[in-house]
Amino acid sequence: MERKFDFSVDEFYHIYSRGVDKRIIFDDDNDRNRFIKLLFVCNHSQPIVFRDLIRNTSLKDIFDFPADKTLVDIGSYCLMSNHFHLLIYEKKDGGISAFMLKILTAYSTYYNKKHNRKGKLFDGNFQAKHLVDDRYLEYIYAYIHLNPVKIIYPNWKEEGGILDIKKAKNFIENYHYSSYDDYVGKNRKEAKILNKTAFPKYFESKGDFQKMLDFWLEFQREERKLDKLEAEDDIFA
Repeated sequence: MERKFDFSVDEFYHIYSRGVDKRIIFDDDNDRNRFIKLLFVCNHSQPIVFRDLIRNTSLKDIFDFPADKTLVDIGSYCLMSNHFHLLIYEKKDGGISAFMLKILTAYSTYYNKKHNRKGKLFDGNFQAKHLVDDRYLEYIYAYIHLNPVKIIYPNWKEEGGILDIKKAKNFIENYHYSSYDDYVGKNRKEAKILNKTAFPKYFESKGDFQKMLDFWLEFQREERKLDKLEAEDDIFA
């Protein structure tokens, strides 16, 4: 599916991509951790060779790499087994396109070498939604961070809700392959991936963020005011 718009500076976008033929692209924690590190190191204008960074003895950790010339601002992210979601702010002309080319190429190269395969890993061009509606932009935070619920309740939206809310909340709290931890006040190095200052201040505190997630977890699908918007994005069920 081709995008019908060009990326514009000072605009927000929901970016997503999945494996070709809906194949698994994150087989284990090593794969997921590699992609999360790439979210950080690929977000720079200069060329990056991951193995050289690993061998750089001046870096105690990959997240020590200076993030002073980023291509885009990342507001949130989530990795699933066969796809991922990103909330991105276009801060400079061509930033999103350059960033996505770098990260998809870097991860595909890593994955194919590790798993001894050839060919495309991702399904065509990455997809994007222009978040022109403020309600939709705020909702995307919930949509992205609640995606892992599908792992334990694959059809919770279609079936009108979740029977065990406590179980769903506990699963999200222990799912570390999204930016959830960075919005609930946990101190971790992966927080450097995000630049929250580039996005509207919907959440003045971690409590506000949690209340927003609770609202959407407990809200029945037939009552949702954003059903139509959600349906347009919910292609990776």
